[in-house]
Amino acid sequence: MEGMAPHFDHPGEHAAPDPIRLLEIRETPLSIDEVFQAVGDDATGGTTLFVGTVRNHDSGADVDQLGYSCHPSAEAEMRRVAERVVEKYPVRALAAVHRIGDLAVGDLAVIVAVSCPHRGEAFEAARMLIDDLKHEVPIWKHQTFADGTEEWVGAC
Repeated sequence: MEGMAPHFDHPGEHAAPDPIRLLEIRETPLSIDEVFQAVGDDATGGTTLFVGTVRNHDSGADVDQLGYSCHPSAEAEMRRVAERVVEKYPVRALAAVHRIGDLAVGDLAVIVAVSCPHRGEAFEAARMLIDDLKHEVPIWKHQTFADGTEEWVGAC
């Protein structure tokens, strides 16, 4: 093939886009629409969206106040968890946002979404994402109950 210059791919030239589209911890209200739009992908057949809200009770006691705080490493830990989900499942798009600060009953505390080629994979990946976020990311919940008692959840 005389006269043809050899073709060399440049690093990243044809790389697939990062499936981790949105990962944030924020003090402002969360948006289901924002998270859902972040995982939109024409190649997916299933998208699972999970929304965690502040409930008015916990362990049989009425919740009066609730606040979330986090360690400075929390977003980096979220990324580590998300990367593990992407390695295990055929994730086309993934998003997770968690709220910190003072929240009221009914407020959105966490939203995760995962899009995969098939629904079963999307359900499994989303479950792994939310479960691992809750167990591994240093975000702590401080609850004050109607009887005046307090509880920290997730703090070591």
